[in-house]
Amino acid sequence: MTNNKLSVNKQTRSRKTIAALVIAGLMSATALSAATSFIPVPTANAAATTIMNQAPRQGFADLVEQILPSVVSVEVMFQPVASPTFEQGNNPFEEFFKRRGGDLPKFKFKPGRKTGAQGSGFFISEDGYVVTNNHVVKNASKVSIKLNNGERFTARVIGTDPKTDLALLKVDADRKFPAVKLAAKDPRVGDWVVAVGNPFGLGGTVTTGIVSARGRDIGSGPYDNFLQIDASINRGNSGGPAFNLNGEVIGVNTAIFSPSGGSVGIGFAIPASTTRQIVESLKENGSVTRGWLGVQIQTVTKDIAQSLGLDKPYGTIIAGVSEDSPAMSGGLKTGDTILKANGDKVKDARDLARKVARVAPGSVVDFEVLRSGEHKTIKVKIGKMPGSEKQAALMSGNEGKTLTSLGLALAPADDGKGVVVRKVDPDGKAAEKGIRPGDVIAEIGGIAVDDITGAKAAIKRVTKAGKKSVLLLIKSKNRQRFVALPVSRS
Repeated sequence: MTNNKLSVNKQTRSRKTIAALVIAGLMSATALSAATSFIPVPTANAAATTIMNQAPRQGFADLVEQILPSVVSVEVMFQPVASPTFEQGNNPFEEFFKRRGGDLPKFKFKPGRKTGAQGSGFFISEDGYVVTNNHVVKNASKVSIKLNNGERFTARVIGTDPKTDLALLKVDADRKFPAVKLAAKDPRVGDWVVAVGNPFGLGGTVTTGIVSARGRDIGSGPYDNFLQIDASINRGNSGGPAFNLNGEVIGVNTAIFSPSGGSVGIGFAIPASTTRQIVESLKENGSVTRGWLGVQIQTVTKDIAQSLGLDKPYGTIIAGVSEDSPAMSGGLKTGDTILKANGDKVKDARDLARKVARVAPGSVVDFEVLRSGEHKTIKVKIGKMPGSEKQAALMSGNEGKTLTSLGLALAPADDGKGVVVRKVDPDGKAAEKGIRPGDVIAEIGGIAVDDITGAKAAIKRVTKAGKKSVLLLIKSKNRQRFVALPVSRS
């Protein structure tokens, strides 16, 4: 969304090149009857009769004519912030400056000016519900929407979900609005996409492109699962729709990746499948209720998979279990590797977080876990997420590099629980993995250790078993994680 005073660029997490994650967006879609400009083309598959998303023969005008009325500009006003004005009056810092030998003109606070911003949105129902981005209406004191024909209406915020950056608004009016539908199927990479929005406050603007990628993680939250599109979107497009050629919304455009702040052809949209779930929850409850497991998890990398005896890296390993959590009540333990949830394969830690979040609190999930080399099924009754501090979270750390030796000097821990890392070879692979002096090794190869003898014995067992690496449970201050190190055979 555009703002006269503040840049809407969000800096991305550390990257090799400096770039900005610029908040932008689009979303809306209307059901389309078959238009004469969209020509079905036979496919090589005899069971199929047409290829969806073929380029229209005469452009996108027929499609745009039907979808444009459903897309709106979202205009917001923010509470003014008082600013200090120097003049004779009470200065709360006067004594501070006097003690330092100086006088300062006295001042008092002057009421600030109201500030505004603009974004985009779209009608999701004829009775006036509008979808937009959370960051568009966040902290707004007044929200209004402007239709493509210039009509304006006051809107109220029904609910927001910062974790997915979605918000639901409601326009109360004795009339029907042109609404659009969310696509029932996920788009494929290469499908056409038509974006409509309000870039830079210019009003209804249409751009086209294709779906460039799916399942993008841009580091904005634990549930990142963005569509990447190359249809041009810019500041002010936030909350607007991205359509397929059937006039269905496939995503809500919410961000762009750009070194300059303008579109470079890399935009990100919240998928329709995610949007549908969030909107339904906001409409019903005014907030989003997510399932909670209560574990710290990290992705099983290639070296961790080798230490566990897995042929391929998949699933997620539990690095910690929260007290009084559903996971603890259900019997999940630190060191368990979750491979499946209700029969669905778990790809990585983020995949598990999304799967659990979609489960209704109170439901029972069957987790297939690998524990001490054996496959087990553990039933866990999913709880209601109490707060972000207890949600399933990815463990940070360097997990992707190949190690060649332990490179550690150990000593017994003062409390008798684990062994303390006293020295780390700065040129060794353990240092590359992020292991530091003061870290405590609680387990080696799934076995709790409390002295050097036990640590050596655990490593010897791993060597005898023919494994190439050993899995260490490392405790660092208030967090813990697993690190796989190759076993030295010298």
